[in-house]
Amino acid sequence: MNGKIVGIGIMVMALIAGAGLYYLQVYHYYDKVAAPDAVQLVSVVTGEPEEIIADDITAIDATSSPIRYRACFDTPMSHSMLTETYELADGAVPLTAPDWFDCFNASEIGDALADGSALAFLGHENIEYGVDRIVVIFDDGRGYIWQQLNDCGQKAYDGTAVGPECPARPTESN
Repeated sequence: MNGKIVGIGIMVMALIAGAGLYYLQVYHYYDKVAAPDAVQLVSVVTGEPEEIIADDITAIDATSSPIRYRACFDTPMSHSMLTETYELADGAVPLTAPDWFDCFNASEIGDALADGSALAFLGHENIEYGVDRIVVIFDDGRGYIWQQLNDCGQKAYDGTAVGPECPARPTESN
């Protein structure tokens, strides 16, 4: 009889811990961004981010990780104009968003990148050390933003020597 009580107690505690962990990962750390930043793309001429026309920007972010930022928007700008003016992003892989942020569908974005109906642009290089902001724009004007590790970030976070091609890591002040 005592073994059953102990077993049930362990199961209840594991269920509570699992539910708490799920809540923390999916809901607690994310916040809707009240006033999202303007959408920017890196210019092929200057190499600096420039603001583009964007409407209906909706975004979420979390302070727990630099790669939790996600946003959705609309733009009237055409692919032909964008590709002549702004840098394309290599290796863009959309990161999933919580289910409750329903405007962002990573699998749809990934499929559109693969079939060419969407293009990925560099929004801001090293927005935080080793993290680039990626902006994807569909041919119908829908746009999506996320942040992903660049080569330097992947090296820095897996412990590999970053090398001279990477910028110096920022120092933390006390």
